Amino acid sequence: MSDNTSSTSSSSSNSYKTCTLDCVYCQIGRTTKKTVQRKEYVPKNLVLSELKGFLEKNEDDVDCITFAGSGEPTLHSKIGEMIDTIKTMTDVPVVVITNGSLLFLEDVRNDLMNADFVLPSLDAATTQGFHAVNQPHKSLKVKQIIEGLRIFREAFEGKFWLEIMIVKGLNDSENEILALMDAVSRIGPDLVQLNTVVRPSTNNVGAAGKSEMMRICERFTEAVGPGGTVEIIADVRIRVHADILPLLDRRPLTIDEISDALQVHRNEAAKYLRELEVQGEVVEMVHDGKKYFTRR
Repeated sequence: MSDNTSSTSSSSSNSYKTCTLDCVYCQIGRTTKKTVQRKEYVPKNLVLSELKGFLEKNEDDVDCITFAGSGEPTLHSKIGEMIDTIKTMTDVPVVVITNGSLLFLEDVRNDLMNADFVLPSLDAATTQGFHAVNQPHKSLKVKQIIEGLRIFREAFEGKFWLEIMIVKGLNDSENEILALMDAVSRIGPDLVQLNTVVRPSTNNVGAAGKSEMMRICERFTEAVGPGGTVEIIADVRIRVHADILPLLDRRPLTIDEISDALQVHRNEAAKYLRELEVQGEVVEMVHDGKKYFTRR
């Protein structure tokens, strides 16, 4: 959600680091307590009291209230009560960022029904991929998780965005991608956000390259159908000043030449070129009937 909001109030409802998974790419570090037991890890009233005090001073500057933190927020047995109370305190949208692993439980699904946005993740749809990427609690089954996501999505009236983390060599094979595409098609999210490893984690895991992410993005666009959207949110997206401008320092280029050089879709290159034109960094020129871009 941080990509889409300018200011958030974030509530961490669990102690460090209690989770149902121990994902190989997690930047927070290894899970210190792997569990599926729901309980009041942090006092509900403490969370609400701190949030109330924050909102009294900052509500006008807050775009959303996010349940995320350093563990799995749906492990907190009072998350539903906290969401319901927050909805009486403010009109600021409530967002839950979850790994989705407990949505097969009816009480968890009910707890999240009053949120405005629910952003679960699903990194694998095969048992092998699930264990390789997410290192789950021994009781969790990926088919059960996918079904929980589907059931919740069917009933949930808010926005449902599904994030998929692509880890090179673990869940980027044809078999893994096809299984994920099938799961996404059945779940029917409003938006699929594709990510890859871009920051250090406690494990030596690799990132998918730009061209690979674009290829996977095109595959998932087929899976979501006309009612859904797919976007790449990883930092492999063009870093404008770092990537485009040095190319144009050498010589003027067409949009297709820029697209090929950066291994991104033509539309993606066009978007950033427009931004650079507005910023006064780049200008268009026409030579022999062809449109070129060059540094100002």
